[in-house]
Amino acid sequence: MNLNSPVKVAILDLYDGVENQGMRCIREIVHQFADLHQLPLQLDEFEVRNKLEVPDTSYDVYISTGGPGSPIDSEGSEWETAYFNWLHAVETHNTQSDQPHKKYIFLICHSFQIVSRYLEIGHVSKRRSTSFGVFPIHYLEDAQREPVFEGLTDPFYAVDSRDYQLTQPNLQRIRALGAKILAIEKNRPHVPMERAIMAIRFNEYMIGTQFHPEADAMGMLLHLQSPERKAVVIENHGLAKWESMIEQLNDPDKIMFTNAHVIPNFLQQAVGRTLTVPT
Repeated sequence: MNLNSPVKVAILDLYDGVENQGMRCIREIVHQFADLHQLPLQLDEFEVRNKLEVPDTSYDVYISTGGPGSPIDSEGSEWETAYFNWLHAVETHNTQSDQPHKKYIFLICHSFQIVSRYLEIGHVSKRRSTSFGVFPIHYLEDAQREPVFEGLTDPFYAVDSRDYQLTQPNLQRIRALGAKILAIEKNRPHVPMERAIMAIRFNEYMIGTQFHPEADAMGMLLHLQSPERKAVVIENHGLAKWESMIEQLNDPDKIMFTNAHVIPNFLQQAVGRTLTVPT
């Protein structure tokens, strides 16, 4: 990478025009990373679902967001076709030996689910009930050597907000792709239910999480404490869930810790050179 050229980051917005906190959080993490390391930055956004916008292969880093709705019913849609054409183009670039500058991809929640379905990693299905709150994420063996998880504890805590899940890993397919399952949802051996897969290293240049590593405590606190959002959460999940989220968002070892590590670690890996904190 030319030290004088900007780091080019593309955010693939899968929120379909729905109001959300995810885009703000991702923008802030990327800008904070660039500022911290004094890197010139070009950050562009692409509205995939409602405008059929996808980036080309000129970017260094791609972050693909969560989003509303079913990750199953969109199969074969026009926007998914455009999305997977983009993914194929980046993957093709990364497999070419004459392309030393590889492109890095981070997939969040909805993006993680549709790519897992597309690659036949496992079974994507609707949950019995919505998973909403701050939950522990548990390591599997390969997570111990995962640079994007560096500095995290086992378990670590993350915001989870989804109606769907990835379970029943296709181990033969995972081995063929060279992928690795990194983490699962809260481990409860006494409960006879499959644990959802919460993070996968798909290949050397692509990683994804079913949780929301971009979530920031302060923004979510303000969001959840607004009268409108508080009423919605209490109506759908109960007062105890709302109070629990407020308490956990105030814990510096939980959401703030995950926010400060996962995507920043990914960005540091993706930039591909030694970075030092300015003094």
